[in-house]
Parts: sequence; structure tokens; C-alpha cells
Amino acid sequence: MSLTALLLVAAGGAIGSVARAIAGYLIPAGRLPWATIAVNIAGSLLIGALVARFANLNASESARAHNFWIVGVCGGFTTFSSFSWQTFEQAQKGNWIAAGANVVLSVVLCLAATWLGWRLAR
Repeated sequence: MSLTALLLVAAGGAIGSVARAIAGYLIPAGRLPWATIAVNIAGSLLIGALVARFANLNASESARAHNFWIVGVCGGFTTFSSFSWQTFEQAQKGNWIAAGANVVLSVVLCLAATWLGWRLAR
């Protein structure tokens, strides 16, 4: 990965992370983590729109846009958008088993890893 690509990711990530922090501040938590839910939905909407939009760009423009917007902004805002896009992409290709496996493995293994990290740190 080039330095330019990394700088695009870093700049986009900074914007996404700050936007995520602002959303967390502005959206009050209740019984559910509403800020996280809102950010995950907004990020998934954004990544879907961006991927569709970037499909018409030439390879160089697409790579720059992908690094800044998809990896940087969306990744800094919420990695759930990447999870959603990758699952959707598998479903679009008719790879239903891969799509389902991505959902099950991601949710189950990430919850297990969170529990394990919590247990190890106690």
C-alpha cells in the first residue's frame, strides 16, 4: 500500500472517528445503545451508496475514493458497514452459505472474544 493510500485512509478515518464520537455524544443511550445502532445503520447506508457510486470511476479514481471513503470514513465511523457490505456482496453473488457464515461467525466469535478479553482482564 502506498503512502498516498495510507494518508487517504488516515484522513478519512479521522473524519469518520470524529463523526462517530459526535453521534455518541448527541444520541442518548437508553435500554439499547441507540448511538451505535444509528451509526451502524447510517454507515451501512453510506457504504452501499458509495460502492454503487464508485463503480463508474476509473481504476485510479476508484482506488483513491475507496481508500478515503470506504476504508477511511466508513471504517472510522463504523466497521459494521464493512461487515454489512461484505455480507451483502456475498448474497448478491448467490453465495448464501458464505453470507450466512459471515454473519454467524462474526457475531458469535466477536461476542466470544469480547467475553474472553473481559475475563482475561479481570
